Amino acid sequence: MQTFVYQPPTTRQTLSAVLAETRIRLINMSRYPGQMVMEIIIPIIFAAMPMLLGRSTGGVDAAVNFEANTGTANFVAYMLIGSNVFGIVSYAFWHIAHWVRFEQETGTLEAVYTTPTSSTTLAAGVAVYSAIRGFSSSIIAYLLGCAIFRVNPFQGQVFLALLFLLIGLIPLYGFAFLFGALVLKIKESNALINLMQWGVSFLMGIFFPVTVLPAGIRFVAQLFPPTWMVNGVRSSLLGVGYFLENWYLDFAVLWAFLLFIPLFSVWVFQRVENNLRRNEGIGTF
Repeated sequence: MQTFVYQPPTTRQTLSAVLAETRIRLINMSRYPGQMVMEIIIPIIFAAMPMLLGRSTGGVDAAVNFEANTGTANFVAYMLIGSNVFGIVSYAFWHIAHWVRFEQETGTLEAVYTTPTSSTTLAAGVAVYSAIRGFSSSIIAYLLGCAIFRVNPFQGQVFLALLFLLIGLIPLYGFAFLFGALVLKIKESNALINLMQWGVSFLMGIFFPVTVLPAGIRFVAQLFPPTWMVNGVRSSLLGVGYFLENWYLDFAVLWAFLLFIPLFSVWVFQRVENNLRRNEGIGTF
């Protein structure tokens, strides 16, 4: 009788599973181009509302008043950056949470546990897909919004702004994994995501600088990586001022988030999974 010995997947096999999950979701996205169009249009409309309100109430002094409070007169780019980074953050939470909930409801999560490929590996593939989708649609929306409102999208340090955005994606998806663990535990996604979006939009300061928040709330906001992402992008392009005065200090904070949050979030996700499996929480979705 032949004995089979379990061999954990190699790094190459794990990477292959991640990319396969990413590929199948990108193919699915390509079949619904209308969704991408809407994801480009919505951030522009979202940013246009406070822009037009400011112009209607501030008149010719709108830009001057805005500069006095934020450090830049370019309120168009300021608002567009906020709405598009918020879009990236929303996609991260939506895609991870809905993947977890969909796997629960269809009963395929249990099937994953019987394979050498872990659920965190597949979730990583979803995260790569989500990052590609969110990043590309947000960049297009920003460029299109700047063209519509006739501002220069390439002022300031563009390469540094992209670095803040790309590095910030990693701790962002770490937070999304923590959110996914919560969805796995309480078996609900839509209500949690709707609540999360309001809180995140407030903490990030998508239409205002977080420095105007009370000290306690500002401290909480600065524990959230996207707050540093959006301020880093704005400071690089518009010169509104870094939290720690120099770009490399703000960048170092993002790196600290990058080194800690992903590992912590994966540990929490796997711990929640193991607790559910030991306590018969699987199969009751």
